[in-house]
Amino acid sequence: MNSMFEKRTRIVIYFIFLISIGTVGFYIIGGSKWSWIDSLYMTIITLSTVGYGEVHELGDIGKIWAILLIIFGVTGIGALLRAINEEFIQSKLFWNKKMIKNISKLKNHYIICGYGRMGAVIAKELKEKGQKFLIIENNDQKVEKIRSKGMFCINGDATSEEILKDAKIDKAIGVAVVLDTDQENLFVTMSMKTTNPDLFILSRCSKEDNQSKLLRAGANKVVNPYTAGGHRMAEILSKPQVEDSISVISPKHSEMNLTLDEISLTGLTKYDGISIKDSKIKEEFSVSIVGIIKEDGNSIINPNSDSILEMNDTILLIGENDKMNLFKAQLPS
Repeated sequence: MNSMFEKRTRIVIYFIFLISIGTVGFYIIGGSKWSWIDSLYMTIITLSTVGYGEVHELGDIGKIWAILLIIFGVTGIGALLRAINEEFIQSKLFWNKKMIKNISKLKNHYIICGYGRMGAVIAKELKEKGQKFLIIENNDQKVEKIRSKGMFCINGDATSEEILKDAKIDKAIGVAVVLDTDQENLFVTMSMKTTNPDLFILSRCSKEDNQSKLLRAGANKVVNPYTAGGHRMAEILSKPQVEDSISVISPKHSEMNLTLDEISLTGLTKYDGISIKDSKIKEEFSVSIVGIIKEDGNSIINPNSDSILEMNDTILLIGENDKMNLFKAQLPS
């Protein structure tokens, strides 16, 4: 770093010297017609090669002086650009070494393999929650984007065992495998489970047929974003009162198929001014109200049975999928 500073200082001194000599030269060559300002201006536009034209008409000696300034100026600019490039590379290497050093200290952290749309959402959520995590990504542009946001990132292929070691896979507590293809996700899942059998692995799949393969390879949970997204869209489309819907499915317990729905009570006059206990929602539909969002934005989590429902409320309901469908069947279309 000191040598880089010295080199940059020498280049600055060189340009100051060149401008000073150029100004004196034009002042002497120009004679009485040239002021110091004219001479300095001519030196600057000559060195910068902007081509604004001569301040005063130049003779042969003046033209030769201008040529010499351009030659030495271009040489100096080339040296300056090289110094800037070297400084950028050195700075990049310095920060890479610092990041690797910080990553080497990580433990009980999460790893995200791939920074596509899903990977970006997961990283954003973990960052907002203050969790320790790092990202493995082999796209240089994405790597720069990730690091510019202050997140740890290893530039490399997640299918490489060496990269997994650098990510401290043996000390991680969880991994989200969200690469572009199911084949890549399958390979990485197998590699990670072999390295760290106790690791919790959440893997993405784009084809339903590959879900069982990923589970056999060692994934603890498998998520198909297209199925989950399609379920939510279908619910919202068929019943506008359903403001959001999340399907909770356990791959190991297929008989458990829960749904968490966010439902507006608009139009359901029979629940207006009625307590949860008197609404008989749990007794009639076997679903539970786990939250109430009031019109002013205030929310009540795990409301008691005496909480009063209002028609402008939005309720959070959880229950088995078929039971939830019975409740939603009464919603106005």
